[in-house]
Amino acid sequence: MPPHATFMVVAPLDPHRVAGLRAMLAGMNHRPGVVNPQNPLVPFGQLERLHFARFVILDDQTLDDITVYGVPPNNHAISLAFLGDCDGPAHEFLVDLIDRARDGLRQIFSHCRDFPGDSDLLAWMQAHEQRPAAVFVNWVGRSVRHIREESALRDALQTWLDGNGEALQGKGPQEKRDALRRFVETEIRAGRLTLTPKPNPFAWRIGNALHATGVVLILGLLAPLLLLYLPIFLVQLRRRERRDPEITPRPDAQRVACLAALEDHDVTNQFSAIGTIKPGWFRRWSVMFFLWILNNASRHIYNRGHLTRVGTIHFARWVFLDNKQRMLFASNYDGSLESYMDDFINKVAWGLNLVFSNGVGYPRTDWLLLHGAKFEQKFKHFLRRHQLPTEVWYNAHPGLTALDLERNTRIRAGIDKRSMSDAEIEEWLRLF
Repeated sequence: MPPHATFMVVAPLDPHRVAGLRAMLAGMNHRPGVVNPQNPLVPFGQLERLHFARFVILDDQTLDDITVYGVPPNNHAISLAFLGDCDGPAHEFLVDLIDRARDGLRQIFSHCRDFPGDSDLLAWMQAHEQRPAAVFVNWVGRSVRHIREESALRDALQTWLDGNGEALQGKGPQEKRDALRRFVETEIRAGRLTLTPKPNPFAWRIGNALHATGVVLILGLLAPLLLLYLPIFLVQLRRRERRDPEITPRPDAQRVACLAALEDHDVTNQFSAIGTIKPGWFRRWSVMFFLWILNNASRHIYNRGHLTRVGTIHFARWVFLDNKQRMLFASNYDGSLESYMDDFINKVAWGLNLVFSNGVGYPRTDWLLLHGAKFEQKFKHFLRRHQLPTEVWYNAHPGLTALDLERNTRIRAGIDKRSMSDAEIEEWLRLF
């Protein structure tokens, strides 16, 4: 069984019912940007395997940008996207979701043009599924249950240390750890703490190792062809970079204010953005290849807390839409949007350029890796122009940053280990 999965349902809306849908989705919130986890339509809080979820109306305000290439604007319909990140197979999660929210989902999806009221809801959702081209998971294998248990463990240990710190004065590292482990054992026996054993999905691990081997073999086989094509690629790239227009005006202040009103209600935020891929096979195949690399790097390398040097993202995905004419990016991250953008600009601007420079209007790059996102204000204006308001956003572990989750996991590991050296214990105690 896979540790995590994603789901995403996209369906065109009846244009005459968009306003009504917005009002219905707004009713799922306590206030703008703050969901009611027990709302009567989709009670997210009852779904024990759900990390994050959102409803977004894909009303792309930048469709006309492509006309700078002499191409008529695409007449893409306004659509509804329902997406989330869960533990275990997506199919099993959707079955559970429908069992708990069948009527609410029907009310929401009834605003879609092709939703028949008497349809098989699961079959309809699966028929409208959009699979991601790339996914990032902050910590593969850490479930919602483990997050909550590890948070409770840390809180209990911290409270005990606050009340018993003096008794530990003068004790050695082993004695301190033994005292904390005895406390945890007592709390577990009393039913005040639960530490569910970590699963060891052997079959998944074998499959994942075989997948990594396959990726290496594919790259090895492609390497001679890629090296031969590289000079041609660079010539084609440079020709386009010199003439690709930038579209980075200052975004409308009122729209920015509406987007900002949905942010910073917690330590974690959401980001949803949509854009058109530059016309032509060159850009399309480039972004497909770079996302394939990103997806495999995220799966096999960047799966323990960081995406390259950025450690504030919980989950993220890149999804092609409309026969790869457009792309949706959705992420769940810690801190403000300003700090989120700064983090990427300062640490991995080249990585942003690899993917997003294939989008219409992106700040001009040089040799793909240089400049681009380094034009700070242009890049920030570009992102805000493409950002969409997330109508409903659910976070299963509010108040906990990715750094908090990593700390709590390390605390749990220190309790679980049979033995630790004095140096390891001293480092572990500094987590409190």
